[in-house]
Amino acid sequence: MTTILPLLKKLDPAIGEDVLEERLAGMMDLNYQCVGVYQNDQLIGMSGFWLLNKYYVGKHLEPDNVFILEEYRSGGLGHLLIEWLENYARKAGCRAIELNCYLKNTEGNRFWEKEGYRPLGIHYQKILE
Repeated sequence: MTTILPLLKKLDPAIGEDVLEERLAGMMDLNYQCVGVYQNDQLIGMSGFWLLNKYYVGKHLEPDNVFILEEYRSGGLGHLLIEWLENYARKAGCRAIELNCYLKNTEGNRFWEKEGYRPLGIHYQKILE
């Protein structure tokens, strides 16, 4: 699982590697899973994901930290990754996939909408420090 750390670092360079390692370990304790996209032996893309159950939607898959290295984007790998996640979700008995994408990530939002995903609400956060 630690092979994804370099890609996670690219997602948010402001987070230190020690913090990423600690958070990843905690996420794995909560059944965090991951799928990778490889070219030969090089990890070029990934998506973490959770299987969750919420009253308003039921059992669903939540992709987390979906990322393809920039030099491999626009070649259909993102679509293949999402297709894999959707098939995994169906086999796991999920009735939906839900995810978060930052508003400022216009390229990401465009990708998700192209894949058939629609905005449902606004994700709020309050830091408790």
